[in-house]
Amino acid sequence: MKQFLHSHQHRIQRGLLSLLVVAIASVLFVNPAWATGVYDLPVVAAGEPTWIVDDANVLSLVGKSKIDDNLTRINEQTGTEARFVTVRKLDYGETIESFTNSLFEAWYPTPEAQANQILLVLDTLTNNSAIRVGDGVNPALTEEIARSVASETLMVPIREGDKYNEGFVDASDRLVAVLSGEPDPGPPQVRDTVQVEGTFATAEETAATKGNSTVVVILLLIGATVIPMVTYYVMYR
Repeated sequence: MKQFLHSHQHRIQRGLLSLLVVAIASVLFVNPAWATGVYDLPVVAAGEPTWIVDDANVLSLVGKSKIDDNLTRINEQTGTEARFVTVRKLDYGETIESFTNSLFEAWYPTPEAQANQILLVLDTLTNNSAIRVGDGVNPALTEEIARSVASETLMVPIREGDKYNEGFVDASDRLVAVLSGEPDPGPPQVRDTVQVEGTFATAEETAATKGNSTVVVILLLIGATVIPMVTYYVMYR
């Protein structure tokens, strides 16, 4: 009988150890699996009529259709190729600016290929955006306007309620106007809001909260498995 109980206890210990190993591995490796690297995206070379890469899957079919029409119009009227990209999460240590530059250079590896390109990228985890403009693009799209398109025209609707379709449609509308020689409509008006200090989390806090939620879920799953095993051992040893 003692030998049986000893064997039974040994099996429980091995089971608990296995669960702990799985839990630790999950905590360490589950988050990086969600990140998007430059080479996780399909390659869209210069000259290809693909204007939208919605890897984060935040754009509707109607939104994509409106954006595609605008970016096609830009290409047909000016020869400029403007592309919009969304990703869910960046690799550790990557910034939206470094990712955008790396993607731009991966898709357009030569100065000739880069000349007439515009690349606007959004990371939906942090809602940070960046834009890269080729040297041959109409000088009417100044650096100041390009930054405003990425940080204001795109981002105001998103900050007001994750209105991704509205943000990207507005960004494409503004690019059409500027690149076609029309007056710059400028960024959207920001509605006055009352903001209490400490109400809104930073991007880092948001990411940390999601990571902590993952750990809590894993620990709950472990508890649901381990507690019955320990109870059985205590009652029947």
